[in-house]
Amino acid sequence: MSEQIKKPSKKKYFDNVSIGKRTKQVVHFADQHDKAAMFEQLIKNTPNKQTVVITKSKRNADALHSYLKAQSINALAVHGNHRAQQLEEASKSFNASELNIIITTDMILKSLELKNIQLIVSYDLPIEYEEYFVRLAYVDEVGESILLVNPDEESTLQIIEIKMKMEILQVELEGFVATELDLKKTHIKKDKKKKPRHRKQKKKTDTTQEQETPQSE
Repeated sequence: MSEQIKKPSKKKYFDNVSIGKRTKQVVHFADQHDKAAMFEQLIKNTPNKQTVVITKSKRNADALHSYLKAQSINALAVHGNHRAQQLEEASKSFNASELNIIITTDMILKSLELKNIQLIVSYDLPIEYEEYFVRLAYVDEVGESILLVNPDEESTLQIIEIKMKMEILQVELEGFVATELDLKKTHIKKDKKKKPRHRKQKKKTDTTQEQETPQSE
């Protein structure tokens, strides 16, 4: 009887470069005031995916939840203001696919024990770049990561790309139309000298496009 030769299994690495190359990632650029509408369009383009949205604050999570509720989109915001029982119930609903969208923060996400995440959306980039790679680990090889980046977050995005040794593909979100912020009402001064980031490859597509190869409560 001939012995069956076992092929050595390929070792899986979890450093920033390896996990970045294994995970589908795209970035959409938008002003902060447009992110809620952009996420709404994103959900319309990719319905019924088990989606986790990460914001940098409880306030941003609640604001996005209120916006989606007004658009008749079922989602749930869970963060540090909620009791442990509420967090557990949210996890069970998500894992049973009774709830498709959870909005939370990096800190709370680590305690939710969510399964089968298909899409993780960085509604806000983390303050510390390392948290982005923690987010990627939730969808490693089985889902995708989408980043919504405003002009003030571009420096953080550049650090993330340097740590991954690759550039995240920029796409224009199909069906999304940017709006102008009323600067007189908000008292925000617009920096006319600051130009939007330009990418080498800019392709209009949906959110299922793959990348090229070359985070607080």
